[in-house]
Amino acid sequence: MHAARLRVIFARMSAISYDSRQAPILFIADLHLDSSRPQAIHAFLRFLQTRASSAAALFILGDLFEAWIGDDARPTDDPIAPALAALQAHDTDVWLMHGNRDFLLGLDYAQAAGASLLHEPLCIEIDAAPIVLEHGDALCTDDLAYQAFRSQVRDSHWQSQFLALPIAERIEQANAARIRSGEDMAEKSNAIMDVNEAAVTERMQAFNVYHLIHGHTHRPAIHEFLLNEKKAQRMVLGDWFEQGSVLTVNDGDWQLESIPFATEAV
Repeated sequence: MHAARLRVIFARMSAISYDSRQAPILFIADLHLDSSRPQAIHAFLRFLQTRASSAAALFILGDLFEAWIGDDARPTDDPIAPALAALQAHDTDVWLMHGNRDFLLGLDYAQAAGASLLHEPLCIEIDAAPIVLEHGDALCTDDLAYQAFRSQVRDSHWQSQFLALPIAERIEQANAARIRSGEDMAEKSNAIMDVNEAAVTERMQAFNVYHLIHGHTHRPAIHEFLLNEKKAQRMVLGDWFEQGSVLTVNDGDWQLESIPFATEAV
């Protein structure tokens, strides 16, 4: 199932299935790519040219960009979409999921990147085991203020109104929102900004799965626990601020790895 043939799809439940004995499957999130952080961009481009080019699929589970105010505002010198699209030549499927920073990524960008755009939460299969994927912010249910904000900006009417604004005004509003977000985070406890265990349990039971992969919290780890008296795993992807982070499934083996940033540019 290749992005080159699928073009762009939206799905909540899907027949996406991979066998890790054939080729690795990669999961990343929270790159927060921005021109102010060229090392992260260089590291990601290297990652696409090396690791991703030999994978069966690359799942990007939200926050590929630090901010996204609409596909019509995509920089003319954007190196990311062409680099993602180049993976089609290697038969690597590219799957994009919205995060809390880039929830306005649309069909135009997905097409330019040769990617498929996915709704969350999404259930896929790897090695015949069902796995739920999502960005992770919807699981942070203790943060009531954030959940109210999330509901507002994910509303289609709000998005249509925002995208109708001039680009300059959208940039101004996005910058103001980022400042407010930083101030709010400074006042909140780490516990409030983490996922709620009951929300995790509810999600996994709703999909009848024992594996969940998400990002958002920037706390990379593989958590093992019992769910319905069976072993379950919640795999949390790391961010790409000081180093990269990738969850790799290869021949049945799951590894959460760090990717050091090199000092030289691509």
